[in-house]
Amino acid sequence: MPAAPLPKTLYTRTSALVRRIGVPSAVLFAALLFDVVFTTQAALDEHGPRFVDFGLLPGIFAMTACAVWAQKRAAVAGVAGGGVLIFSTLFIHAFHIPPYSSVLPKVTITEVVAGVLMVYYVARRARAGVAFCVVGFLVIAGLIAVFGRYAGVGEIDGGTGTQALLFGLVLLVGPLLPAITLRDRRPRADPRTRKLQRVNELAMGQWPLVGLLGFALLFEFGYTYSSNARGFPILFCSIVAGVIAVLSPRRPADALLGVAGIMLVSAAVTPFLQLRYDYPMPGGIPAVQVIAGMGVVVNVTRARGLSQSWSRIGVLSAVVALGAIVNSNKPTGLTTDPQILSILAFTAALLLGVSIAIGMMLRSRDSERTTVVQSAVADAQTAERMALARELHDVVAHHVTGIVVQAQAARMMAEQKPEIAVEAMARIENAGVEALAAMRRLVRSMRGDAPAGMSEFSEQATTDLGADLRKLVEMANHGVPTSMHLDLPPDLPHEVGRSALRLVQESLTNVGKHASGATEAFVVAEVAGGELHLRVTDNGRDTAHRPAGGSGGYGLVGMRERVALLKGRLSAGRGPDGGWRVEAWLPLAAGEGDE
Repeated sequence: MPAAPLPKTLYTRTSALVRRIGVPSAVLFAALLFDVVFTTQAALDEHGPRFVDFGLLPGIFAMTACAVWAQKRAAVAGVAGGGVLIFSTLFIHAFHIPPYSSVLPKVTITEVVAGVLMVYYVARRARAGVAFCVVGFLVIAGLIAVFGRYAGVGEIDGGTGTQALLFGLVLLVGPLLPAITLRDRRPRADPRTRKLQRVNELAMGQWPLVGLLGFALLFEFGYTYSSNARGFPILFCSIVAGVIAVLSPRRPADALLGVAGIMLVSAAVTPFLQLRYDYPMPGGIPAVQVIAGMGVVVNVTRARGLSQSWSRIGVLSAVVALGAIVNSNKPTGLTTDPQILSILAFTAALLLGVSIAIGMMLRSRDSERTTVVQSAVADAQTAERMALARELHDVVAHHVTGIVVQAQAARMMAEQKPEIAVEAMARIENAGVEALAAMRRLVRSMRGDAPAGMSEFSEQATTDLGADLRKLVEMANHGVPTSMHLDLPPDLPHEVGRSALRLVQESLTNVGKHASGATEAFVVAEVAGGELHLRVTDNGRDTAHRPAGGSGGYGLVGMRERVALLKGRLSAGRGPDGGWRVEAWLPLAAGEGDE
């Protein structure tokens, strides 16, 4: 019985949505949602004129539209995006709208994300000369947005301008490197292309962690501006910790120790930077590093289980405790207040427990998925073996039974009429050649040269079942004279025709093996009421001796399996005149999906 499919949880549905629209678009829309909420809150608060902050929204929505458009028309969308930045800067400056700072001063998060995406798409898809011009225009528009949104020239100091140029350079180089690498038409087997593809797969699988790290980094960029670049070492440590966390599924145990080392360096450097309250660190650890630590704990628990991970998790916990003691109360030095330490310990234990629980949940889900896949593979293998077993029984046994029947007849008639024995030898030779050919076809299907269950008869049955039935009867391998009544359309479904041929073949084989004294067999194949009706009868008596070749007992089993696969009906038993009757009704609609 096949395993039940996994339930569609909120996480799986969200993952499917992210994979459908892509991680870049998901990050863009998340940034847009953040800006809309933040701008609405700022427009309705008591600081400054009410509703004036809504003036930022037209530029934010226009940049979002340009970034989405860049996925289809990169160059045109890039020019439009640069124009939107310039026009939005003029609008903000003219109406004195107060913009807030993110990675770049006075530039919103959505504008930053949209600009990065447009640079990436333009550099990857536009022609080299066009890409250079459009990216240059976007850089100029970005500089105009950064420096043109200040009220006066003297409002921006040298430190802020230097940081803006530095972070802008990082934002420019970041998308250019993968874009230029991917636009190069190398063979797919190029090692660098494979590495980029693996990194992309890791990012796709880690999209919740990437999103949390991205938003936390945006705030840390702002803290770096507020600290006049003193917080840059902490920002660098946070970026390294975030990268390690995203790549941690490849080597989760080593990644956990790497994040712990980065946290230790950050905790040791922080007291010498005199950050005070310009660089908020709840619990003495920057938010990005906290999220990175939770991410690697989730991944190491998911990959190795808790029993093999507790020692490394203990090392990370010790580093977090050290950072909390050293940096959670910067103005007075080390934190020794038991109440503060107990609160920090409870919070750290809660976050650690949540991370371990998520990791164990994902580990259980991975195990369930593995079980489902293994069950599906086992079911497919079983179905393949059953198909091959039916073909082996129906095809080879048919020919071998004919050989045995002809040999028995030749032995009985050899003394009385030697010429009949000679003719029987020729028929035995032909049946042996056909049996050998059938065996070779089965071997080819088992080796993958042809689909399982496909043979010469199977293929012919898709075009003309009537001709195949006539050929089957003319071969007379079952040794009983057979007459037919056929009323078949020329367009029988493939699967129905193939199964019908096998049913008649097995029925005639059983006539030769079991119908003692049979002198005639009759085959009916006709279509009526949307079904293919098959009937095979003989005038034999009960079996009085052991059937030729013995009886394996699998003939009717195979026929019932074939009929059940097509949702048909099968009847087999003694007829009113004493002979054996096999009847089958196969719905024609059952085979249409297999065309």
